[in-house]
Amino acid sequence: MQDPCPCGLNRAFADCCGRYIGTHVPAPDAESLMRSRYSAFVRGDAAYLQATWHARTRPASLTLEPGVKWLGLDVRDHRVIDAEHAEVEFVARSRLAGRATRLHERSRFVREGGRWFYVDGEWKT
Repeated sequence: MQDPCPCGLNRAFADCCGRYIGTHVPAPDAESLMRSRYSAFVRGDAAYLQATWHARTRPASLTLEPGVKWLGLDVRDHRVIDAEHAEVEFVARSRLAGRATRLHERSRFVREGGRWFYVDGEWKT
């Protein structure tokens, strides 16, 4: 497969998260947005991460950690709360300077104006 998508769905990037990153096409649900945000981390696209972060919780600037090697994403749960709110639980694995890390988070998303936004998340251990 040419240019595989990093999100783990075994599709080409252009047919998967690439439909949303760098376009004006909104992700259709919270899980798709979360997967595209993971892909943006892998690809170093801080602009997309900022654009998909809810204005209430978005940092003024975002600097991605140089040298991080993202190793994989496992989506554990996508829970629709109502038409405007959802949660996604995931585990993202990475390596930095030879040290493996694992981020396990339950992220909260909100839909406004027909677009989903990342709000915040709770880290799990």
